Amino acid sequence: MRLVVLALGAALTLSGCGSSTDGDPKAEGSGDNSASQEVAADVPTGYNACTDVPQSVIDSEKWRGGSIPDDSYASGGIKWRGCQWVKGNGYSISIRTTNITVDMVREKNFPNAQELTLGTRKAITTRQIENVQSNCVVNVEMNGGSLELALDNPPASRETGSLDACDLVNDVAEKVTPSIPAAA
Repeated sequence: MRLVVLALGAALTLSGCGSSTDGDPKAEGSGDNSASQEVAADVPTGYNACTDVPQSVIDSEKWRGGSIPDDSYASGGIKWRGCQWVKGNGYSISIRTTNITVDMVREKNFPNAQELTLGTRKAITTRQIENVQSNCVVNVEMNGGSLELALDNPPASRETGSLDACDLVNDVAEKVTPSIPAAA
């Protein structure tokens, strides 16, 4: 799972990096595009996925063994902080705050990206690894970035392998999003 998540981050950071000016990386083709954004210096505050994911979600999803810390860093100052869980005989999921915004994900033009609203927050669901249907990511809007839920659902998983990874991650995002404080 860690390799999948790092690959997803690399897809976001490397596929859009172009030349830099005064040491600041610019998104490929960003020019004067008002949708392009600078990367925040750190991940959003006000939500710690390792401690703030409600126990009711953990129980309903039947995540086993507790959370596993899952912090990562990528080029261009991209950061993730959070934890990973595993559903017995099913998928694994990382839930982390990141300084990648929903708009930044949208700008990558991933095939079959789906915009959605969870509560009052914008979100986007994407398959970021070409030709891999077992992985799906949803980014939920937060101040200065997003809450990223990255799910890996191997087809051989007895309990969930036949289910669509994006349906699974969207379902978890719907359950987790209400626990994000309004100011975060």
